[in-house]
Amino acid sequence: MKARTIEIMDTTLRDGEQTSGVSFSASEKLTLAKLLLEELKVDRIEVASARVSEGELKAVQNITEWAEAEGYLSKVEVLTFVDNGVSLKWMQEAGAKVQNLLTKGSLNHLTHQLKKTPEQHFNEIATVISKGKELGIETNVYLEDWSNGMRNSEDYVFQFLDFLTAQPIKRILLPDTLGILTHTETGAFFKKIIERYPDTHFDFHGHNDYDLSVANVMEAVKAGCHGLHLTVNGMGERAGNAPLASVVAVINDFLPEITIGVKESSLYKVSKLVSAFTGFTIPDNKPIVGDNVFTQTAGIHADGDSKKNLYFNDLLPERFGRKRKYALGKTSGKANIQKNLQELGLTLNDDELKKVTERIIELGDKKERVTKDDLPYIISDVLDSNLHQQKVFVKSYVLTHSKGLKPSTTLSIEIDGKSYEENAQGDGQFDAFINALKKVYKKESRELPKLVDYAVRIPPGSNSDALCETVITWQTKEKDFTTRGLDSDQTVSAIKATEKMLNLV
Repeated sequence: MKARTIEIMDTTLRDGEQTSGVSFSASEKLTLAKLLLEELKVDRIEVASARVSEGELKAVQNITEWAEAEGYLSKVEVLTFVDNGVSLKWMQEAGAKVQNLLTKGSLNHLTHQLKKTPEQHFNEIATVISKGKELGIETNVYLEDWSNGMRNSEDYVFQFLDFLTAQPIKRILLPDTLGILTHTETGAFFKKIIERYPDTHFDFHGHNDYDLSVANVMEAVKAGCHGLHLTVNGMGERAGNAPLASVVAVINDFLPEITIGVKESSLYKVSKLVSAFTGFTIPDNKPIVGDNVFTQTAGIHADGDSKKNLYFNDLLPERFGRKRKYALGKTSGKANIQKNLQELGLTLNDDELKKVTERIIELGDKKERVTKDDLPYIISDVLDSNLHQQKVFVKSYVLTHSKGLKPSTTLSIEIDGKSYEENAQGDGQFDAFINALKKVYKKESRELPKLVDYAVRIPPGSNSDALCETVITWQTKEKDFTTRGLDSDQTVSAIKATEKMLNLV
């Protein structure tokens, strides 16, 4: 069977911008318009609503100026209204050539919002379409609340479609405005419409209020729709629109009779940029573009991946410009750690691997976040800990830091089975800890090494809750030596490094 091509229209810059708290600047809109058309290869973009603001006008002017120079002007669309030509005038000023005219697709909206008869509404629409044609503006028509229209006033919808199919328009756009449809209804409604109007182009515009938008898209496509309206990261009003990345993957994997032009490998890049521009965070578990979707956490999965890719499916991360990851935590096990070590080019023997695994599980139990970049520090810390027999134990400590008061530490320590407790102040919490420690060792008539260097490191690209490694250089009469401590708290990691020193002197 010959594959059928459908259009993908991205409406991130218009409907996606209706996400609560989201607004693109003019420069951001232009950047994304270029990326969507040139990099991602969507067929069309809806970039704005007419009459919104001066800033919106400027943004569309920038886009249309670029699009005209690059031959994309027919792919740039603007939402307009039945408003006696005001929207058309705005479009002329903006340089846009394709209007998506918003009309009433349910009798309920027509009767209670516009308070007009179908005939009055249709006559006004015909005037806008005709005036647009005179101005060289192509028209597509939205049937707002079409899904409720099909449920509750089907006769009106078909009366409206009978009228529209006789008009000089290019596409009819059928939105599930309130996200109410099930996949069964979507398929049945589209089948009925496309059988009745086989020569008309119909788009489906799905919302995600019941988390059914991707399923509804599949049924609309199978029923014969000709185009889809999607947004990057599923942005949009309320629960958002049908998400671009998920729909592209579903069509490519489950609908072999359909072809689309979207470039899969650019989906993640565009997703991250939209997230950066909007501050609209991508959920970690969001399909295709979420941080966790290609991350195996359970050790049994990593083990299976090493044995003939037992836990792989068709959603290979490389398709989307991504890589598979193996999480490190209390459920990861040795197989996950081995996978991360391979990426870092590190090898451990069985005993070392066991000790590193135990340390990672210990950190996971404390709800510490462990990443691949933490591994070299953890390995260093674990192997360094096994170089000496522990006779000194820092049993407990209280660190205080208050405005207007010097930091202080109360310390409990065990040396060769004997317990000590001391309190001291200092210039900082760690300095107070060292001063308390000096009091203990003075009682024992023992001298502590001199601290000559103190360095704190966190893995590249890590954030404030990352593990940090404190490396301290100590000096005695005989030699200089270093110890390391690892913890998510800088002072605690320094105390751990100090405890190692105490067991070496």
